[in-house]
Amino acid sequence: MTQPQPLSLPKQVALAREKLLALLREAEPESAQWVEEIRSRRKKKPSVVVVGETNRGKSSLVNALIETPGLSPVDADVATATYLIFGHADEWEARACYPGQLAPVPVDLGKLINWVSAAHDLPDGELPPRYVEVDGPVPLLEKLVLVDTPGVGGLDSVHGELAIEAAASATALLFVVDASAPFTLGELNFLANIGERVETVVFALSKVDQYRGWRQVLEANQALLTDHAPRFAGATFHPVSSRMFDMAGKAPSPEAATMLKEKSGVVELQQALQTLLVGRSAMLSEANTLRALSSALGELKVKLDNERRALTTGEAEAETLRARKEELTSERRSSTKGWQVKLRSEIQRARLENAHEVSRQMRDLQSWFRQAIDTADREKLAALPGQVDAAMQMVSGRISQSVSARLNQVADTVLSELFSPDELEVIRSQFARSGQSQVVLRAAEKRMPTAEDKLLVFMGISGGFGAGKMAVLPIAGAVAAPILLVPTIIIGLGAGWWIARTRKHSADKQHMKLWLNESIADSRSTLDQLVSEQLIDAESQLSLALDEALGKRIAGIEEQLREVDKALRLDVSERQKLVTVVNKRLTDVVAGRDRAEKLLASIRSVRDKG
Repeated sequence: MTQPQPLSLPKQVALAREKLLALLREAEPESAQWVEEIRSRRKKKPSVVVVGETNRGKSSLVNALIETPGLSPVDADVATATYLIFGHADEWEARACYPGQLAPVPVDLGKLINWVSAAHDLPDGELPPRYVEVDGPVPLLEKLVLVDTPGVGGLDSVHGELAIEAAASATALLFVVDASAPFTLGELNFLANIGERVETVVFALSKVDQYRGWRQVLEANQALLTDHAPRFAGATFHPVSSRMFDMAGKAPSPEAATMLKEKSGVVELQQALQTLLVGRSAMLSEANTLRALSSALGELKVKLDNERRALTTGEAEAETLRARKEELTSERRSSTKGWQVKLRSEIQRARLENAHEVSRQMRDLQSWFRQAIDTADREKLAALPGQVDAAMQMVSGRISQSVSARLNQVADTVLSELFSPDELEVIRSQFARSGQSQVVLRAAEKRMPTAEDKLLVFMGISGGFGAGKMAVLPIAGAVAAPILLVPTIIIGLGAGWWIARTRKHSADKQHMKLWLNESIADSRSTLDQLVSEQLIDAESQLSLALDEALGKRIAGIEEQLREVDKALRLDVSERQKLVTVVNKRLTDVVAGRDRAEKLLASIRSVRDKG
């Protein structure tokens, strides 16, 4: 007899999901509905971030992939912090986005380069955007989001970190090199560093129609990866020619057009991206559903444990609950409130830690750019302000993540002192089902910067360049289940914009160093102030959230006491029947949650090997 083939991971996940949802529907219909709502709204498109050295044919390839020649400006290789995010719509439209500060501004596609290149003037009266969204009727964009990153002049040091952080929230990175020569040292260092931080990397070898020796370059690249970035050894390269793909639009016949498109390699790359990414996006959605199921089953386990104790220990359980209720009520009413003292102490510690982090990041940034100024020629010197802008975006994103992580840590520390692990299981699940963050921090003032402003401050929940359709939750994040959600702080020097309008003729190195010192000092001061304000708001709202948690727990104890009273009124045989039912359901819930956690671990394992 032939052995049945083991089920694939997606099928295992689907079967487990339906079985656990059925269990939850029977025991806790409201929790089951919450899980199903999460599953329905997590169906986001996968995203591909395109990176590469300047003049590698990156933007030309993006235009070929979306089958719209000239849309992404190919000469926008002066560094900016502006990304182009391509999505799907029935008609072409574009908007400059300022998350958290200003409403999006409609963009004329014919003037797109003025919004994304520091070498071109912005339209009169407009401000540099954080990113520009461009949507159009492109078949590929129905299935994924494509992000064209700004040229940063090199994939080493600060520039490479920008590209890494750009790709961190994406489903995959499309790394573009051209056929003129093998990998540079900067590219190899970048790939070696990115190995543990980006899930999937796809390689495109561009301009193969212009270099007869492209096959030798491809072989050399594969050998270099084996030696310097072994994570990508054996990776597939897609030889492409954007120029040949463009020529198909001018071909004399449909047959010739089809032949040119196929020979360009672009169609094959389109298909490869779709095949690789769409399935992974589905598994990501499943991971989020499993995480929600695990959380709901954890809460149900605590409730069943309480119910079993009420049925088996009776009055002893009632006495324990009354004592706990009195303890928490006293804690809530106390004028000293030890948990508030603890909260204030933890927030102060977070403030000091973040101040040190801001200082270190700014010092490193200033040191790196002072060295870059010393070695720059006139052309590179002119591009440096835009690079400072982009680097400041990166640093502010790091500080934002640091603030978020520390606030989560503060909340967990204080909650762990107030509540037992079982109580925390229920409280976290209640907050998650509410659909709201416990901490909702105020946005920055919405005012129009003047021509003298050196800082543009953008704050918003979406954060980074990945707003709205770019927000694809990493599996690791889905498993972490943080207690807080906090806004991302985005600070960017309007460097290229500001210096171009106020000091156009001052391009000497000494002036640039003075400008750098002044700009970084201003940005550090503003960042310190913003973080401080956010922590003050967080302390206030965390205090309210913790008080609410105490209230919910007290109300929960009162409900448990009512259940104990009901159990005490039952005769022995009725109580025993209920104990049998509860024990059976508890066994199923514990096994179901263990299954969900094991499948989540399997999904993460597959992700890490990808």
